[in-house]
Amino acid sequence: MENSEDVDRHLLVMYLIKWLPLAAIVALLAGTASAFFLFALEWVTTTRIAHQELILLLPLAGFFVGWLYLRFGARVEAGNNLLIDEIHDPQKVIPLRMAPLVLAGTLISHLFGASVGREGTAVQMGGALADQLTHLFKLKRQDRRILLMAGISAGFASVFGTPLAGAIFGLEVLSVGRLRFDSLLPCLVAAIVADRVGLLLGVHHTTYHIGVIPAFSFSIFLVIILAGAVFGLAGRVFAGATHRLSAWMKVKVRYAPFRPLLGGVVIAAAVYALGAERYIGLGIPGIVEAFLHPVQSDDFVWKAIFTIASLGSGFKGGEVTPLFYIGATLGNALAAMLNLPFAFLAGLGFVAVFAGAANTPIASTFMAIELFGADVAVFAAVACVMSYLFSGDTGIYRAQRKKTGKHRFFNEQEKS
Repeated sequence: MENSEDVDRHLLVMYLIKWLPLAAIVALLAGTASAFFLFALEWVTTTRIAHQELILLLPLAGFFVGWLYLRFGARVEAGNNLLIDEIHDPQKVIPLRMAPLVLAGTLISHLFGASVGREGTAVQMGGALADQLTHLFKLKRQDRRILLMAGISAGFASVFGTPLAGAIFGLEVLSVGRLRFDSLLPCLVAAIVADRVGLLLGVHHTTYHIGVIPAFSFSIFLVIILAGAVFGLAGRVFAGATHRLSAWMKVKVRYAPFRPLLGGVVIAAAVYALGAERYIGLGIPGIVEAFLHPVQSDDFVWKAIFTIASLGSGFKGGEVTPLFYIGATLGNALAAMLNLPFAFLAGLGFVAVFAGAANTPIASTFMAIELFGADVAVFAAVACVMSYLFSGDTGIYRAQRKKTGKHRFFNEQEKS
């Protein structure tokens, strides 16, 4: 027994000696890359707002982004899905060019007015930079999986300032119904250190104030269940529409650079015709506004339309921040009908629509706690889980594997 315990202690020490420094290196790379990206993103956003005529060049910007990936990025065009596929079935080290390509593609998309996010960029940079350590340290297949997961966690945590959510996201996003706890420590260390690296480099994250949190009652509990279901349906519609538009564009428009060019024409024309500048870019001011006072009841619809058009036609960036916008404004719109404080329901929508669209209810609950405080935990958990259950099998990440159904009925149906 003593020998067995000695062996276990030795293996644990070796595991710590190996993964603590590796996770820290991944965090340093991802945190630095995310900080540079966030500073550059702030500059291009400020520039676009100051020169709104740049939207007229969105079609040309889209063509250039499409050409850039056609010429140099065929191997990495799948983005986050490539990272997830490589974790499930490791084949080849992610080309380093994924990082500069997604960085350039995202900044160009934002500069000229596409409605895209930022998490995809940070996650892809984190994963690509982390994977370069595979050859350097001659890591085995299983170790490479853990390294990539740590890179995903580091990228997510550093771009949003949510290390706990980032750590869990790297574990949860891979599969519906299964978490890989063998990677928990590297993902946690990478997420925490990457976040601190960004803060030390001067990154400032947007703060959201959820206001008064109602006291728990069964009536409010039932209302949150209902709201969570609505949030899940919104995530389901968003993911399904984005995938369908992307597939349709690939069938109808064979030459890849023409897809974002055509998408850019439609988006630019719509922005000018409708005066819809508030629905392009990240939309952070719109999200903040949803926490301050009631907003237009159709804000979430328009943001969804512009984001689906942008991502479905091939612009780069990510889905998550637009999903925050959709969720926050949807929650704001539902508040009056459900007789709840608008900032409170905006906060729940912020995390719950993302939870349903990405199939990540645990990470989303942790994000709510980190952004809004521990008092919201129970309500956020209920909203995120209900959203997850009602979002269906379609998620924003096509490579996500389905290990089990979302509830027991589905599992029994699959076995029968």
